[in-house]
Amino acid sequence: MSLTESMIQDRSPFDIFNEWNNDAYNADIYEPAAMTVATVGEDGRPSARMVLLRGVDEHSFVFYTNYHSRKGKELEHCPWASAVVYWDRLHRQVRIEGPVEKTKTQLSDDYFASRPRGSQISAVASVQSAVIVDRLVLEAEVTRLESEFGEKAVPRPDFWGGYRIKPERIEFWQGQEDRLHDRIVFEPYGENLWKHYRLSP
Repeated sequence: MSLTESMIQDRSPFDIFNEWNNDAYNADIYEPAAMTVATVGEDGRPSARMVLLRGVDEHSFVFYTNYHSRKGKELEHCPWASAVVYWDRLHRQVRIEGPVEKTKTQLSDDYFASRPRGSQISAVASVQSAVIVDRLVLEAEVTRLESEFGEKAVPRPDFWGGYRIKPERIEFWQGQEDRLHDRIVFEPYGENLWKHYRLSP
């Protein structure tokens, strides 16, 4: 299916993304929320990793992580990111670029509380990106925390929370069998206003 002008005219890129995202969830893709996030370190070198896209509103894309992780430290140094969502079964890709800021505390609290208990304890136990001797160190800390919390709720640690990418560029890529792929770029030019243009594949 080609990405025609009639499909994008007068539409917000977030509306198009949500439509594609729904298609991905309905296509029985293993992990439709998987998203690559690339950041830049103090040495100017990029690094990328997979995270899970956990929220989309009319202004931003949200993911959660440990603020002390490598990506957290790099975002502290350079609060900009590039992200890619790729749905292979649909032959679709979305590229997102823009500044990054931490989500409000309440949003991070609410999302942390919604996670499975094992995931909560793992988030507290892991000093993400730090060197450890072996896996037994992690397993011992998980056991200790399980004993400490017992049946009590696991509070969100202050070093864990959300980031919000506020895009200044969103590119939609629709693959074609003849390699004449569709590439449509959206860029903001005012309050909730977007311009778009087509790129050659």
